[in-house]
Amino acid sequence: MDESKRRNTRQKDAVRHALGEAIGFVSAQQLHLVLRNFGSTIGLATVYRALADLAASGDADALQSKDGELLYRACTTDHHHHLICRACGKTIEIEAERVEKWADEVAKEHGFTQPTHTIDIFGTCLSCQ
Repeated sequence: MDESKRRNTRQKDAVRHALGEAIGFVSAQQLHLVLRNFGSTIGLATVYRALADLAASGDADALQSKDGELLYRACTTDHHHHLICRACGKTIEIEAERVEKWADEVAKEHGFTQPTHTIDIFGTCLSCQ
């Protein structure tokens, strides 16, 4: 195997592992800092690329913060939605059958087919109230 491809795989695995250990959604910069604090020499650009790849493959969720920054979280590949605490970032994956039905009905009412959606619900968790 080409050395550069093997290195990229190791780096992506390091990002995947660090993301899996994170609580809630984190930025690429936050994840890069964690990796560096544990002795990794991975570059910030590589962290961004790895996170984008993980999000594209469904291994991570991405959402945009109020500041416009993309935040990431390790995630299951099944379709789901999130409850996200505005204060601490705690995130819970939820199944939402009613949302699925509602999205299908709204799309149908307007003549759309094959609807998809992304729904994140923000609030304040019990610990932060």
